[in-house]
Amino acid sequence: MSESSVPAETLNRVLWKIPNVLCLVGSRHGDEWNGMTQSWVTQVAMEPVLVAISVDVKAVTNRLIKGQSAFSVNLWDREDTRPFVKFSKPATKEEMTLNGRPIREGQTGVPIFEEAVAFIECTLWQTVDCGTHDLFIGEIVDAGFRADVEDPAVARMEDTRMKYGGVKRGGH
Repeated sequence: MSESSVPAETLNRVLWKIPNVLCLVGSRHGDEWNGMTQSWVTQVAMEPVLVAISVDVKAVTNRLIKGQSAFSVNLWDREDTRPFVKFSKPATKEEMTLNGRPIREGQTGVPIFEEAVAFIECTLWQTVDCGTHDLFIGEIVDAGFRADVEDPAVARMEDTRMKYGGVKRGGH
């Protein structure tokens, strides 16, 4: 594989301009539950309806998705980006909360965040090895909106000072 001749700083600045949703991915395997801040999410097919997320191979969420063969994507209100900082490390489960945020068990057993303005629940359809990350392609089995919202504006990476992507740096 050839190295890019583009300077790392330029690559980062360009790649950080790609619009990315900011959400929480819910995962579980057995008694271990997790929620993780995620920004690499996209729909990849219509028949079947497939959604893909890219998760660092060293992340707890990666192991849990492989174990349960399912995950959830929980979209958050654009005006409330505070939860994302707490979910950059493995979550703490107490009763039916992750890091103090209420959850419910989805159809596949993965956590669905009650405060999410919308959610997508998927069974694992395929995993693609992408080096530092695995691309998990999921088939949607359930989706919906929180009852008190009609057409929510969802959080995006640009709504925060967070940066993820580009070339590998210290922390990832």
